[in-house]
Amino acid sequence: QVQLVESGGGLVQAGGSLRLACAASGRTFSTTNMGWFRQPPGKEREFVATIRWSGLTYYAASVKGRFTISRDNAKSTVYLQMNSLKPDDTAVYYCAADYRRRGDFSQTNAYDAWGQGTQVTVSS
Repeated sequence: QVQLVESGGGLVQAGGSLRLACAASGRTFSTTNMGWFRQPPGKEREFVATIRWSGLTYYAASVKGRFTISRDNAKSTVYLQMNSLKPDDTAVYYCAADYRRRGDFSQTNAYDAWGQGTQVTVSS
């Protein structure tokens, strides 16, 4: 079982930047696909980005060019660098792990473990 702990959320003005981190434990991190999702107030959880065990990355259209997902296998940590933040990016951000490597990476049911979430608020 994977345990995930997010950090790095907070309040930032529009146009600013934040970096989220997610520390993983409990399974071999280097062979685990990792993802970030977010849940805006009153809305469904949505895909943000994923980094595969191979290093390949995929992004939601709404964040492509502004957000960067990366991983440090030595630290068992995945990061989400968020630049040019907009008020629409306000959400609880969740880290997720897919260690069974099945399903559509943009769907929540493809992931086996979730962090507790970290709040990101972007003011206008």
